[in-house]
Amino acid sequence: MNFSYRVIQLNQLYWRDFLSQPNPVASALMAKMQIAPEDRPRVKAECLRLLVTLRLDPARMQLISGFIDTYLNLSAEEERAFTLEVGQIEPAAQEQVMEIVTSWMERGIEQGLEQGRREGELSLLLRLLTRMLGTLPPEVEVQVRGLAEAQIEQLTDRLPSLTTVDELRSWLNEL
Repeated sequence: MNFSYRVIQLNQLYWRDFLSQPNPVASALMAKMQIAPEDRPRVKAECLRLLVTLRLDPARMQLISGFIDTYLNLSAEEERAFTLEVGQIEPAAQEQVMEIVTSWMERGIEQGLEQGRREGELSLLLRLLTRMLGTLPPEVEVQVRGLAEAQIEQLTDRLPSLTTVDELRSWLNEL
């Protein structure tokens, strides 16, 4: 017997070539393909956008999204850019992507990771603010990320009454 295999190196493949592939494996493996450093947040958002369009069962969705999160782990700065990228996804897919990301945050909280919990709360808060008010200016996002734990709780309580970015700015400036 003679077996012949074709070798494929993921880091030699370009992620953009797989954006339109309706395949959960393509969605996962894009996280390991050739990615320019500045594209990392966009690639993660695109991987998740593609994943939610496939309408997989929750177990498969969790498995693949976990792979993406593990192999395309973002820095704090990249997470901020990722949040902005998710804000540009069409609303129906955006909601599902946010659910995946929220489930990652919930797992982090359950594991007792204090830093992960705070970052998770901030990420969720920023996503909610973006969803309610539109894309946040970078300086406003920086101010929100700099809030203390008690201020995050205050802002969370204030969320239902905020209707514009200017109202959010005013609230932040009153602190």
